Amino acid sequence: MRGRPELYTSYEADAALLNTPAKKVAVVGLCLLAVALPFLVKDAQLLVLATAYVAAIGAIGLNLVTGYAGQVSLGHAFFLGLGAYTGAVLSGDPDHSTLGFGLQMAVWLPAAGLVAALAGLLVAPLAARLRGLYLAIVTLGLVFLGEHLFKELRFITGGVGVGRPAPVPELFGFRFDQTGPVLGVLLTRNQRLYFLMFALLVVFAVLGRNLARSAVGRAFAAVRDRDIAAEVIGVPLTRYKAIAFTISSFYAGVAGALLYTLIGFIEPAAFNLLLSVQYIAMVLIGGVATISGSILGAMFITLLPRITREIPKLLPFVSGQATGGGLLTVFQLEALLYGLLIIGFLIFEPRGLFGIWVRIRNYWKGWPFSY
Repeated sequence: MRGRPELYTSYEADAALLNTPAKKVAVVGLCLLAVALPFLVKDAQLLVLATAYVAAIGAIGLNLVTGYAGQVSLGHAFFLGLGAYTGAVLSGDPDHSTLGFGLQMAVWLPAAGLVAALAGLLVAPLAARLRGLYLAIVTLGLVFLGEHLFKELRFITGGVGVGRPAPVPELFGFRFDQTGPVLGVLLTRNQRLYFLMFALLVVFAVLGRNLARSAVGRAFAAVRDRDIAAEVIGVPLTRYKAIAFTISSFYAGVAGALLYTLIGFIEPAAFNLLLSVQYIAMVLIGGVATISGSILGAMFITLLPRITREIPKLLPFVSGQATGGGLLTVFQLEALLYGLLIIGFLIFEPRGLFGIWVRIRNYWKGWPFSY
């Protein structure tokens, strides 16, 4: 109602996607800022932001299964790899040394998600029988299984140290990875890719938010909070755990294909345990069971290496080379920071960056009264 934006007169108004004027203004403002950024920042920074948007798609998928449904998964890197190689195979040059079919983005992007989703569906029966640490160990095994397969299937992956070209972002003859005019405006390669990744992030974020506030999302929350009680009140555990893993894997497959489209090259050794830890960090640092928290966490973790790369200039015992000279390499420092940040947020701010934002918002809503 006018003047009382948080007074709802129906369940539909309470459960609306943007249920207050402040949220509507904030979302529109952030979208306008994101659209303006390609004309305000350098190309190299745009590529980092586009990478963060793609990582956010994968983080939303992991948050759906871990945050909303309560199923701890450490195997996200496996599903990212499946999506990346499915996209590369379907998009790849048929005359190249690795397997390829030369298909366009309209085919390989949904196929990357579907192949990963099928793998998630196959894992789902295990998820229905296990929970907690046991489920985490099973999904962790997928990472090591995937590492072995990606290294050995050279006709698909090219092999360790060789790799293969990433999927080509071409849609109906339009190449997103080439400089050229769009609606009369000359856009660089990075600007085109940035707009593509931003548009896809908006689509997947809206889909994820709608899923979370639907009957399926409420069933996820019931399974997460108390699975035995959920089953007693009629929530079929096996079905909803399977749905959670399948949707999460679909998101991961799409993110894997898009991520290496930005990089331009796929290396099989990249899909390791550290990649899964990075996505767990995105969810925990951004905020568990929130779509906006997934985006915040992905932005934070993706931009973190831009800071750590500058540390060797300030601290002589940190080496900027992978094999060199200091007490720590910058890559070891990053792994160390991931662990420290996860521990720190779990202890001091379990709701992550989203929780910090909620506390700031609530403070100013009640200011100057502390109660």
